Amino acid sequence: MSINTTCEPTLADKVAFLRKGATHGRVSDDVVAVETHMSWVFLAGDTVYKLKKPVRFPYLDYSTLKRREIACLAEHQLNRRLAAPTYLRVAPLCMSAKGLAIGGPGTVIDWLVVMQRLDETWLLDRAIAAGRVERARLDPVARLLVRFYRTAGRPFLSPALHLREWERNVAVNHKILLDPRLNLPCGLIWRIDRAQRLFLERRGALLAERVRAKLIVDGHGDLRPEHVWLGQPPQIIDCLEFNPRLRAVDPFDEVAYLSLECERLGALWIGARIVRQVALGLHQPLPNEVLTFYSCYRATLRARLAIAHILESQPRTPERWPMLARAYLRIAETEAAKLERCFKTRGGRPVRDLHTGAGSRRPQSRRSAARRSFP
Repeated sequence: MSINTTCEPTLADKVAFLRKGATHGRVSDDVVAVETHMSWVFLAGDTVYKLKKPVRFPYLDYSTLKRREIACLAEHQLNRRLAAPTYLRVAPLCMSAKGLAIGGPGTVIDWLVVMQRLDETWLLDRAIAAGRVERARLDPVARLLVRFYRTAGRPFLSPALHLREWERNVAVNHKILLDPRLNLPCGLIWRIDRAQRLFLERRGALLAERVRAKLIVDGHGDLRPEHVWLGQPPQIIDCLEFNPRLRAVDPFDEVAYLSLECERLGALWIGARIVRQVALGLHQPLPNEVLTFYSCYRATLRARLAIAHILESQPRTPERWPMLARAYLRIAETEAAKLERCFKTRGGRPVRDLHTGAGSRRPQSRRSAARRSFP
C-alpha cells in the first residue's frame, strides 16, 4: 500500500507505515499488527507501538489529535504505577517532505505509546492455559497489588452517590441483557438481578462504609489475567486510562474481577489465592458477602459487554459472544445463589471475615474451600 503524501495521512496510511519492518529498522516485514476496538498495536521485535484510533464512544473520545495526545500521556503515566519497566515513552508520529517518521522533524500528526515487549508466555491467561502457574510466581503479584493499593490515590466520593451508581449499573446490565435480540435466558437474568438488588437494599451500608473509610482507590480498572505478567519483576499492564470514574474501585472489587476471570479459565485456586493474599496484606476486614456481590456483579457486567458485541453493525466473530456471555452468566448465577442463601439463612448477621475469620460459620462453597487450602 502506498502512503498518501499529498494531504493529511489517513488512519490506513498510518497503519500501513507502522506495520512495515523498515519503519522500525528491521530487514524483514515481521511486524505483527493487532487491531482492537480502540487502537492498533504493532509488535516490532522487542518494542511495541500503540496507535489510538480517531474514534468517539459514549465512554471515551479520541476524535482529535489533542485528545489522543492527552490519552497517550495518561496511558503512559498511569501504567507506570504497576508496569514501569514496560511503559517507555510517548512518541510523536510526524509528517515531513520525506514522509512519515516516528519522531524527528515535521508536523506531528499523531501520537504513539511506546512499550517494551514482554514474553507473552508469562501472561497469566497463557500460563493458565499451559498449566505453568506456580505459587512462587503468584505471591509477588499479590504483593505488587498490596503496595499499589496502599499508595494509590483516594478519589473523592459520596457514599450516597456511590450507592446510586451501583443501583444504576445493576439496572443497565439488567436492561441490556433482557434485550430480546440477544436471546438470553430471561429467568436466569431476573434471578441474578434480584439477588444484586436485594444486596444493595439490605447490605448497601457495607459498601457505603467502605467509601466513608476511604478504602476506594484510583485503581487499575481492568484487572484481567491477560494483563498480569508473571515475569521478574511481575507487572500489571494495560490499565483503564480513559475514564477515572471507572478506575475508582474497591481493591476487592478488582481482585474479585481477576478471580472470576481465573475461574472462567478453569483456575479457581489462582484467583482465590490472590484475593486471600491481598486481604492479608491490606489488613482490611471484608465480609464474604461483599466479595460475592462484587463477583456476581462483575460476571454480569462481563456477560453484558460480551453479548453487546452482536448488536454492533459489523461484529467481529459474532459466533463467539453468546457462548462467552452464557459462561459469565453461569458464574453470576452461582454467586447470586450464594447471596440468596445469605439473605435466607443469616438474618442480617455478619458473615465470615476474609482477614480475621470472625463471624459465624457458613456452608462451605467451592471458593471458600479453595481459600482454606492455602498453606
